[in-house]
Amino acid sequence: MGRGRLRIHLGAAPGVGKTYAMLAEAHRRVERGTDCVVAVVEHHGRPRTEVLLHGLEQVERRRLEYRGGTFTEMDVDAVLARRPEVALVDELAHTNIPGSRNTKRWQDVEELLAAGIDVISTVNIQHLESLGDVVESITGVRQQETVPDEVVRRADQIELVDMSPEALRRRMAHGNIYRPDKVDAALSNYFRPGNLTALRELALLWVADRVDAHLQQYRAEHHVSAIWGSRERIVVGLTGGPEGRTLVRRAVRLAEKGAGGEVLAVYVARSDGLTSGSPKELALQRTLVEDLGGTFHHVVGDDVPAALLAFARGVNATQIVLGSSRRKTWQYVLGPGVGATVARESGPDLDVHIVTHDEVAKGRGLPVARGARLGRWRTVWGWLAAIGGPVLLTMLLSNVDVELGLANDMLLFLTLTVAAALIGGLCPALASAAVGSLLLNWFFTPPLHRISIADPKNLLALLIFVCVAVAVASVVDLAARRTHQAARLRAESEILSFLAGSVLRGETGLEELLERVRETFGMESAALLEREDDVAPWTCAGRAGAGPALSRPEDADVDVPVGDHMALALTGRVLPAEDRRVLAAFAAQSAVVLDRQRLQREADQAKELAEGNRIRTALLAAVSHDLRTPLAGIKAAVSSLRSDDVAWSPEDEAELLAGIEEGADRLDHLVGNLLDMSRLQTGTVTPLIREIDLDEVVPMALGGVPEGSVDLDVPETLPMVAVDPGLLERSVANLVENAVKYSPRDGRVLVAASALADRVEVRVVDRGPGVPDAAKERIFEPFQRYGDAPRGAGVGLGLAVARGFAEAMNGTLGVEDTPGGGLTMVLTLRAAGAGPGPVRPDVRPERQTA
Repeated sequence: MGRGRLRIHLGAAPGVGKTYAMLAEAHRRVERGTDCVVAVVEHHGRPRTEVLLHGLEQVERRRLEYRGGTFTEMDVDAVLARRPEVALVDELAHTNIPGSRNTKRWQDVEELLAAGIDVISTVNIQHLESLGDVVESITGVRQQETVPDEVVRRADQIELVDMSPEALRRRMAHGNIYRPDKVDAALSNYFRPGNLTALRELALLWVADRVDAHLQQYRAEHHVSAIWGSRERIVVGLTGGPEGRTLVRRAVRLAEKGAGGEVLAVYVARSDGLTSGSPKELALQRTLVEDLGGTFHHVVGDDVPAALLAFARGVNATQIVLGSSRRKTWQYVLGPGVGATVARESGPDLDVHIVTHDEVAKGRGLPVARGARLGRWRTVWGWLAAIGGPVLLTMLLSNVDVELGLANDMLLFLTLTVAAALIGGLCPALASAAVGSLLLNWFFTPPLHRISIADPKNLLALLIFVCVAVAVASVVDLAARRTHQAARLRAESEILSFLAGSVLRGETGLEELLERVRETFGMESAALLEREDDVAPWTCAGRAGAGPALSRPEDADVDVPVGDHMALALTGRVLPAEDRRVLAAFAAQSAVVLDRQRLQREADQAKELAEGNRIRTALLAAVSHDLRTPLAGIKAAVSSLRSDDVAWSPEDEAELLAGIEEGADRLDHLVGNLLDMSRLQTGTVTPLIREIDLDEVVPMALGGVPEGSVDLDVPETLPMVAVDPGLLERSVANLVENAVKYSPRDGRVLVAASALADRVEVRVVDRGPGVPDAAKERIFEPFQRYGDAPRGAGVGLGLAVARGFAEAMNGTLGVEDTPGGGLTMVLTLRAAGAGPGPVRPDVRPERQTA
């Protein structure tokens, strides 16, 4: 039995039609004969969505008792027993009621997939765990329910359900709103055009990255090495020199010429260290790249041009930006250079830009560090110098008439031996010493042309020559090895310092860190595996690359244990032992990043619990004090009237009855606000929009305030407004009551209306103490009283309810300072006949975010 396939309808915001699209897909499959059932679908009372449920088999939900209420959740056991081909599971990020089989709905989906059942589900972009901070910075609302990104990434199909902000706001105005779970009154700001546009862009970019990952996987599986220019992806080759910042800025300008351009800066370090690579300069260039929206990568490769081209083809780059060589003219004798080699071997599908800069031809500084790994051409030249050099020198000395003497001949051959050691290392130097000694004996030591030495002094001289040659070659080779080790340690220290800095700054997630491991060591894939104990199966905590999935560390080409129950596994090739030291540091940091992510999730959950406790505490305070105060007055008055010990006069009875009536009205108002807030938070407010004159509604909203405390200025010539009269009356009543409450005793509140273009504004002006700018948005949150408002003055819901009702009618409610002191509430409504579009949001101040 294979694993089921997961299809996800991804939306940019609530209400774009994910559930509708899912049900429509189910009907298409049923028509083709597929066995589909509805495991759980939330239609939120939307008629069109509810109609689509007809004709689809629904699995009965499981009922759960929790805190005195009855709730329903998906019955996983019933779905598994039914074993359909396809199950519809709405709201993938939903948190199940305590007592359910699993904590999260996506865990229920995992069980269905493991049982071989295909699942079609829905999720919004703001519910992805990695985007929580981004969404909060955009909307000001922290999502309480999230789903791990990896769950969505593993989906076999992801379909983006898109809708323009204007169309979504029209749908919201008509009452087709997706149910907002556990969000506060700031949801009234959620559906602003700017917010929706940003969320839409976020969803499009996330799906684009997912498509790019599929493209990379396809290219790897089908061994496609050619560049597919689906979008401009520019690789910048950095050397650690001062020209790097010029190259980065030039690459960014190239990327800006095309939509969706991406810049990847790569620093290729040889195993013997990159020449003149300044760690300080690299740090500055890395910061510059990230500030300009690019990414920085650090890879190791002995052949710099090959490593650069392999990286570019691996990321499907379309262009490479390199700087003009800093070599001096004579240094081109050593080779054509990185830029020329990359341009020659790039092929027709990869453009190479050579950018001039101020450091051209000024020299590369220190010579290239020599190491034990000298490369093929270095070794060839070393052996040529070791064998051919003595032969050529012998021919030269034999054809010269001047007799230099045996001592000078030996010095010349010793010079060739030292040169062979410098070029090719120890073995060519020893070969040069052996060949040189034989040639000296045959051609320059009497008797000539015989392998014999007549003079013992010449024999001693030859022995000294061999010993000195071997000693010099050994010293030179040892110095080269030490240089190689120092350079390699330098490269490793740069990698580790970069790694540690990224982890400590919290800039790297687990997947990004694993991707950096894969890039650095040139592997196909990297995965962090863990298990609970020695007998438990291994699970994948994070993965990067397109290689095969690993079920245990033993299946990998390289595995590095991290503690007793965690291991870093890589596939692609077997790494040498010297690379495992750096790999062990990466493995340890991977465990640190994983722990940090889990601690962050726990901290977020604790924050959610704290917020829930705050709301519950505020509600408890409201119920225990503000609601009990009018009840106590009513109780006292009723007890007095029922008392047989006192004969009440008609005037006293009337006064007590008036107190009962006043307390009951006050209690009704408080309970009404609580119920209204509950309706707003559960999304059950469905306005009945019709055209009406303001002068028919606004006067009715003044019944709860003392007579003579309000001046009304609502011209009869105003255009009609498209509103729900009941919701408008409650909104204006709450605004007026709040203004009267904070106005001076002899002050009067002004309620004025005016027409502006395609909207009508109702302004409630008071002359009270006013509100600082920093608190203007906070006063619209539930259970908020400004300043030192006394207990019994309300539960702090009036303004929150007023804004919620205004948003439900496709209007806005903002706040301004009253000239001369005080506060002005601005209620903006859509004029009748202005079309179904939303009211322009520029009348409400922007939410200030940190």
